[in-house]
Parts: sequence; structure tokens; C-alpha cells
Amino acid sequence: QVQLVESGGGLVQSGGSLRLSCVASTSIFSRYAMGWYRQAPGKQRELVAIITTIGNTNYAGSVKGRFTISRDNAKKTVYLQMSSLKPEDTAVYYCWASYYEEYWGQGTQVTVSS
Repeated sequence: QVQLVESGGGLVQSGGSLRLSCVASTSIFSRYAMGWYRQAPGKQRELVAIITTIGNTNYAGSVKGRFTISRDNAKKTVYLQMSSLKPEDTAVYYCWASYYEEYWGQGTQVTVSS
């Protein structure tokens, strides 16, 4: 069982920036594909960004050019740098890990005020 612990959420004004972090409790972190999803009130959970074991990345169209996903295997951590935030980015952001099985974090709230 892998535990994922997110941090870095909060309240920010439109146009601002935040960096989310997710620490994984596994000794084989480098074997996991990692990602971030988000869920806004009344909406389905959606993919934000994914990073593979070799560092390839993929982004939702709505965040491309504004968000950057990265990983530090030594720290067992995946990051989501969010810039030029918009009110529509408001959601609970979830960390995701996948290696034969999938795991989810508990979520961290990001609120962007207009």
C-alpha cells in the first residue's frame, strides 16, 4: 500500500501561482507514473498532468503552458507548479500514482479568487 500526501494548496488571487507537492511512501518511487487530477464542485474528476517514469509529460489542454509537472525521485516527490491561475482552476487537487496498481492522495484544496 502506497500513501500519497499532498501539500501546497490554498487561496490565491487570479493570476497568482502555487506549487503543489506530493510525497509517496514507497521505496520504488521511480517505477511509478505520477500525476495530478482535480475535481471541482459538481464536476467529474479530470486529469491535469501526468509524468512518466522517464520524465515524459502530458497536460490537459486547459492548463498547458500554465502548469508544469515534475518529479524528484530521490525525494519521492512529484510537484505541480501552477502559474497564471484562473478562477476555473478552483478544485480539490489529487495526487495519483500508478505501478500495477493505482493510488490516490487525500486531496488538497486550491481556490482562485477573481
